Amino acid sequence: MTAAFVPQIVMLGPVPLDFILFACVLLGIALFHHYTFQVAVSGLVVIALYKALITGTPLGAGFGGVFAVFAHEWITLANLFCLLMGFALLSKHFEDSHVPAALPRFLPEGWKGGFVLLVIVFVLSSFLDNIAAALIGGTMAAAVYKGKVHIGYLAAIVAASNAGGSGSVVGDTTTTMMWIDGVNPLEVLDAYIAAFVALAIFGFIAARQQHAHAPIVRDTVAPPPIDRGRLFVVAFILVTAVGANVVANVYYPAAIDSFPVIGATVVAALLVTAPLRKPDWSLLPASLKGTIFLLCLVSCASLMPVEKLPPASWPSTMGLGFVSAVFDNIPLTALALRQGGYDWGMLAYAVGFGGSMIWFGSSAGVALSNQFPEARSVGLWLRHGWAVVVGYVAGFLVLLMILGWHPGPKRVKGQPVPLPPALQQLR
Repeated sequence: MTAAFVPQIVMLGPVPLDFILFACVLLGIALFHHYTFQVAVSGLVVIALYKALITGTPLGAGFGGVFAVFAHEWITLANLFCLLMGFALLSKHFEDSHVPAALPRFLPEGWKGGFVLLVIVFVLSSFLDNIAAALIGGTMAAAVYKGKVHIGYLAAIVAASNAGGSGSVVGDTTTTMMWIDGVNPLEVLDAYIAAFVALAIFGFIAARQQHAHAPIVRDTVAPPPIDRGRLFVVAFILVTAVGANVVANVYYPAAIDSFPVIGATVVAALLVTAPLRKPDWSLLPASLKGTIFLLCLVSCASLMPVEKLPPASWPSTMGLGFVSAVFDNIPLTALALRQGGYDWGMLAYAVGFGGSMIWFGSSAGVALSNQFPEARSVGLWLRHGWAVVVGYVAGFLVLLMILGWHPGPKRVKGQPVPLPPALQQLR
């Protein structure tokens, strides 16, 4: 039997050079917001050349070893590609259903209306992409506050969108990545304990900030009628994707590691429902660029020597939340999945919600700042959105006290995903 190839790790002090190169890519993304695509692609090329020409990978030396890593990860990359592209079309279906335009009519008076709006964003993000939920929330806020939206409230909209997606495998790219990798959706659901606590804290404070800054002004113009056909399409796609994943895990677990089941199901559902409501295909070119950007970051993470990372623990998980406020949470999640041994609900909350603490710490924050350019200030965001930081810490500690630290087993490709007893009985 041929001995496995052992890559040569180049160290700079106690840190492998691989991680320093990766950190430079993430720092470039944080600093050069208008060139994130170029930074991500260039970073992947540099890291791949470094691995091929100098250190090698656990799957082999040279370019063959790098290609072997990408071939090993192709299911994850294919699933992410299909889901990110498909969810962009799904979000547009929901927006065109006119439900977001009708929601402000149900807001109560006073600061409570601002809090309910944040709850709406939280709920929308549980089944829509958090970027779409944040943009819908920003559009509603601009309408009911006549453009006078407080920066603290903008931070709360981003936080609500990230918190709402943290406990749902279809609500955030990070949790979707966990789902694709084999983490059971019920484990991710634990994140909602922390998310509810955080929402109660930052939502109350931000709603009162906004009411003092500018109260709700109701629009007397009736919204357009709700398109029930598009709502059916949204529900059909989500139910089909979740159902296909459950069926595959229960009856055909090997299929999860040999075919992008989840992503292919979303694509098929979009095509099947196209005669009922045509998707806005014009969104695909712009979505393609963003999708390639994220796939480059995930690919960079797949080349990292995760055996050199600190062991998974609740303090390191809490720290990842603060790190994700500066660096993109997608590669952080990819590294955590490769390392294994995390409490997945706790990790989902940390990396999903932590990026809300700074405006460029999450894709939702970057997207909303395009709609409200005044939010592009770290100082103003922290000064007026301080309640988001308090909410993150409080939510994390409450989750830790209620459920404790329950690390999950490392996911091994080719082996069935552990299922809860209720699903095991279906076999």
